[in-house]
Amino acid sequence: MELQPLDFEKPIFELERRLQDLKDHSDEHDVDLDSAVKTVAAKLRETRRQIYGNLTAWQRVQIARHTQRPFALDYIERCFTNWIELHGDRRFADDKAMPCGLAMLDTQRCVVTTHQKGRNTRENVMRNFGCGHPEGYRKALRLMRMGEKFGMPVISLIDTPGAFPGIGSEERHISEAIAVNLRGMMRLRVPIVAAVIGEGGSGGALGIGVADQVLILENAYYSVISPEACSAILWRDRRHAAEAAEALKLTAQDLLKLEVVDEIIPEPEGGAHRDYDSIAGNVGSALRRNVQQISQIPIDELLEKRYQKFRRLGIFAGGKSTAAAARS
Repeated sequence: MELQPLDFEKPIFELERRLQDLKDHSDEHDVDLDSAVKTVAAKLRETRRQIYGNLTAWQRVQIARHTQRPFALDYIERCFTNWIELHGDRRFADDKAMPCGLAMLDTQRCVVTTHQKGRNTRENVMRNFGCGHPEGYRKALRLMRMGEKFGMPVISLIDTPGAFPGIGSEERHISEAIAVNLRGMMRLRVPIVAAVIGEGGSGGALGIGVADQVLILENAYYSVISPEACSAILWRDRRHAAEAAEALKLTAQDLLKLEVVDEIIPEPEGGAHRDYDSIAGNVGSALRRNVQQISQIPIDELLEKRYQKFRRLGIFAGGKSTAAAARS
């Protein structure tokens, strides 16, 4: 799969192309170009370090939205075994934007709820661009309650711009469906781990994101509103999206400081789309470790910790979150 560079990555791709041309020319014409190859390779390493070591919030949003980034089903294929997708909310329909089912994480049977995007127009229409309908959230909760019945932990893979705001979705009560999920997940008597693997947009993400441990990929984002929508509200112009992204503190690094998330999962240099197997290994290891850790906690204690975790969000004292202030 040929990688598609983002605007800020073009200097890197140009150097990579130049380096490959030098190597090909050296091989084809049996010319010693080692000195030139080393010079370009050194410049490439330095350019990568400068660009990827100083990414802005808006650049990370662009990486999170990259069309070649691994989606939920890519992680299910690589991190889980015996995946069985289950369909329908038993009320209206099956939501293809939110594939959910049962799978094995090593030897642990678990319930997996996800958002799924598409890579082309046809797939995006089928998946509704990863924007869940009410029936998707009701399906997810139906499976979570089945997991509770049989003692299976719940794993959520979050990747959505937000819940679908269309007329049909509103007619079928999308806000109510998400609210019921928040209440239901808060009371669910099994361990829950959520991982933001790309976009974490507003209530659409939170609808399957109430968890004991919330993980996030290094270049993913999690926000109450998209940078473009925030820009349109504050500046009445979507062109200020980059400024809005900085102000929203939506990057993994900011969210960890604010204690909205619990762990950052590292990505390959340049983003998860650079190496599917590497990022899947990191995600799989993080999920296994966290499921194992929280499974050791007595369920009543786990529920209390889950409740307090979300009650603390947004409460600050002297410029620090209350939990951070208590430790200092």
